[in-house]
Amino acid sequence: MLSEQSLELVDIVAQVGSFTAAAAKLHKVPSAVSYAIKQIEDELGVVLFNRHHRSVSLTVAGEHFVREARAMLSQMDELKRGTQRIANGWQPTLSIALDNIVRADKISVLIADFYRHFQDVELIIRIEVFNGVWEALATGRSHIAIGATTAIPVGGVFQYRDMGVIDWAFLVSKNHPLASIEAPLSDDMLRPFPSICLEDTSREIPKRTTWLLDNQRRLVVPDWIRAINCFTNGLGIGYMPRHLAAPFIQAGLLMEKTLEQPKAPSPCCLAWNGDAPSPALSWVLDYLGDSEKLHREWLA
Repeated sequence: MLSEQSLELVDIVAQVGSFTAAAAKLHKVPSAVSYAIKQIEDELGVVLFNRHHRSVSLTVAGEHFVREARAMLSQMDELKRGTQRIANGWQPTLSIALDNIVRADKISVLIADFYRHFQDVELIIRIEVFNGVWEALATGRSHIAIGATTAIPVGGVFQYRDMGVIDWAFLVSKNHPLASIEAPLSDDMLRPFPSICLEDTSREIPKRTTWLLDNQRRLVVPDWIRAINCFTNGLGIGYMPRHLAAPFIQAGLLMEKTLEQPKAPSPCCLAWNGDAPSPALSWVLDYLGDSEKLHREWLA
C-alpha cells in the first residue's frame, strides 16, 4: 500500500525534475531515490516518470498521480491538524444563538473580530426567538446564547452572565384608533385588535408569545423587521423591545401607549454550555465582557 512518504517522494521529484535534486533535498543518495520511485511504479504497474539524461518528466499517468497525491496529502495534513485541535480542546465549529432582541449591528463586528483570531474554527450564527434560544443550547445546536430571556430549565450544565433587563414599549400606529386615547388602555380596549407576535423558534420546548390576551387574535411574524411593518401599517398592536422601537417612536411612525396592566421588564442573560469548553468559546466570553458591557453593546 502506498504510504504518505511515497506520495511525498513522488511529489518532490515532480517539483524538482530530477532524482539528483530530489536526493539533495531529502539528504539521500540519488540511487536510493531512483530505486524508491521504481518500487512505487512497480506497485502501481505504471510508469510515472520519463527518464532523460539528467532529468525526469511526468508521464500522463504521472501527472494524474501527482495531482491526486497532492490532494490526498493536503487532506491527510488537515486530518492530523484537526485531530490535534480536538485533542487540545479546539472545536471545528463554534455556534452562537442570538435572540433577535439583540442589536443586529453588533453581529457583523463579532464575526469580523472572531475570524481575525481564529482562522481554523468555523463560526455559526443562529437567530433564535424566545425558547428557541434555550432549545438550541439544550440540543447542542449552539454553544453560546446571547440575549436569552425567561430562563427555562432544559437540562445540561449551563453557566450564565446577567445582561440586565429588557424594557418593553407597547406600540400602535400613529393612525390607529387607539392612538388618540390618552388614558391607560384596558384589556377590553385592546382585545379587538390583533396582537403582533414573533414566532418562537423552539420545536420541543413549549413556545412563548411576546404578549397576548385571552380571546385575542394573533398576527405571527418571523422577526422584528416584519413586526415593525405590521405596526406602522396599523395591522395590529403589541409590545416590542424599547431599544429596537425607539428610532421609530422618535420618527413619529409609531406611538407608545400606557396600559393598565403593563408587561414587566424581562431579565436577559448570556448563557453557555459548561460541558463544552474550548479556546474559541473562552475567547468569545472574554470578548463579550461583563454584564455592563453586554447590556450597553447588545441591548442599549
